[in-house]
Amino acid sequence: MDRRKFLAGATALGVSGLWAGRTVAASRVAWREDRALYPQGVASGDPDDHSVILWTRRPFEQGDRHELTVEVARDPQFRKVVATARVPVLAVADWTCRALVGGLAPATVHWYRFTDDSGAGSRIGRTVTAPKVSDPRPVRFAFVSCNSVNEGAQNAYRRMIWEDERAPDDRKIGFVLHLGDFIYEVMEYPDEVQHRYGRTVYDMGRIPDARKVGNFHVPTTLEGYRFVYRAHINDPDIQDARAHFPFVCMGDNHEFSWQGWQSFVKFGGKIEPAQPLRVAANQAWWEYIPSRVRKVSGAGLEQFDPPAVALAPIETFDGDGFGTEANNRTAVDSMVAYRAMRYGRNVELMVTDFHSYAMEYPASRPETDVFDFPFPVYPQELMEIVDGGRDYNSGNPPETITIGDKSAPNFRKDEPAFTLLGRDQKAWLKDRLAQSNATWKIWGATNGPLDARTDPQNLPDELVDMKWPGKDFGTFGGADFSSAFAERAEIYDHVRDHKISGFVTVSGDRHSFWAGYAAPRLPPAGFDPVGLSFITGSVSAPGMAEASEYYKDFPLLPLFVRKPEGGAPEATVNLTIKRGVRAALEYAASGDIDKARALTNPDVAPHLEFVDMAGHGYCVVTAGPKAIETEFVCIVRPVTRATTPDGGPLRYRVSHRAGLWQPGTAPKLEQSVLEGEGEAKLSM
Repeated sequence: MDRRKFLAGATALGVSGLWAGRTVAASRVAWREDRALYPQGVASGDPDDHSVILWTRRPFEQGDRHELTVEVARDPQFRKVVATARVPVLAVADWTCRALVGGLAPATVHWYRFTDDSGAGSRIGRTVTAPKVSDPRPVRFAFVSCNSVNEGAQNAYRRMIWEDERAPDDRKIGFVLHLGDFIYEVMEYPDEVQHRYGRTVYDMGRIPDARKVGNFHVPTTLEGYRFVYRAHINDPDIQDARAHFPFVCMGDNHEFSWQGWQSFVKFGGKIEPAQPLRVAANQAWWEYIPSRVRKVSGAGLEQFDPPAVALAPIETFDGDGFGTEANNRTAVDSMVAYRAMRYGRNVELMVTDFHSYAMEYPASRPETDVFDFPFPVYPQELMEIVDGGRDYNSGNPPETITIGDKSAPNFRKDEPAFTLLGRDQKAWLKDRLAQSNATWKIWGATNGPLDARTDPQNLPDELVDMKWPGKDFGTFGGADFSSAFAERAEIYDHVRDHKISGFVTVSGDRHSFWAGYAAPRLPPAGFDPVGLSFITGSVSAPGMAEASEYYKDFPLLPLFVRKPEGGAPEATVNLTIKRGVRAALEYAASGDIDKARALTNPDVAPHLEFVDMAGHGYCVVTAGPKAIETEFVCIVRPVTRATTPDGGPLRYRVSHRAGLWQPGTAPKLEQSVLEGEGEAKLSM
């Protein structure tokens, strides 16, 4: 790419662009580090083979516009500076600053810093450009999700940095893919709530103009969202990670609203339009996350330029369940985040947005309340009917839904199938998958597509008051991609029909580690995987296994947790999901893993090789010309900040490796426990 085209592209992105020169020289800037003046540090994002976006925040007490000097060098001493430029920083952008630097060498570590006119400078940041498209070297990246600063410690980042600093060059991480919940917009205040589960609620300050929802406080304005971003980035381990690695980010639900979609919020079961809030959430994300997302509300280089929207009822919907009210469309389109990036010959990364274009999750609607059974899972056929809408059963949905002895009119029979992607984004994804010539087509799908289900039909009679009403399996539900049965099958069938090899999904959101196969259907409907699928444990947010330790006693509690006398709780829910209820109940009773495994129901989870609902940490992917490997790095529960530079001890390190398969053949994962076999025994 030449300089002129690069600068034109920078303008389209809404960032300041600078081009690295061919000459290298020592810095002439009188820089002195003053981190207090740059309280959120520095960051870099969305690297390609010649450019990267750099970021900082430098608030000023007076004026509404200042300038900083940004420098990029090939060494941390800045004796080999390749680019220097003046970049604006504006009060209207909350004093955040972005610079797109081009003309950089590919697959190269660069160092950068910002300096104000007094010579006060930011900390020094480190970033890495992507390899050229023709480069055959393996690509190595980490993926993470769910930083809960309010309820935990970000020790996973400390571990990641510690290991990366000691790794040989060919084992260093090229970038960190953050798959959402970078912030939690729901904030607890410790003067109101001191503990959740066994965790301390940490003080992050007070959200301006907050709305109280139960025990939580949520933003209602742009300033509220900005506050929440600052409160998260103030965490020293998050800040260090952003300074050490380039990040590729996609928001999930908490970047807008916990149970929100499009421009809707939902609190206490009540759905409300929130178009101005959606724009505010998008603006704060754009200001604090350096990225190449498309900002369609204006051509300004230094600020978001939010579109004007009004709060208005959203009452009509198109054929994909998207609200047709004009302000809803304008608010959602204020930022288009789905995008693709290329990393050498071996990886094309496609990241998608599962909340901006999604329709309301139909299984949460009150019409399903009649199907309230005393089980912790839902009949899978119920979930599939509700998901499929008018497309269910090849376009022949039932007039009435009958599950056991309960019936209700099929409220979904004339409605479209549930979508998380929306029409345009889904078409884009399918086209990118079909057109990509990378060895590995990696889909960054923010929430997990792997089915979470079990076999309640095999529960012993003495544990339940009634017979399981479903035909066979029960699913744990939830509005993630595993509940979008029809849409997921559409994508996976597209992969099979277009003979796409090297298809891999990487996800977050579930606060648990999963490894398995991307399959459009599971038994009894068949099992024909078309790719691989991995989900990372949360950085710090608590998950189902931790919550189950605090459940009140009930007959089916052994399906979730075992509490041995004198020992730590054990997540039997891993066995429930991977091997079925008989295996989980056996282990809960005997503590004998071999006896439990002998009772495995092979039809429950042929798609799973590993599941740990108690997992925290991160994943590292190594994608080469012939094989791909995903390593789960699981840390101990991060309730307090580690006191050691390595981020504290590990629970386990488990690797899953697969060779590249030919179209029409099934992939095969090979599992290796590198550390902590005892900790991982219930997951395998």
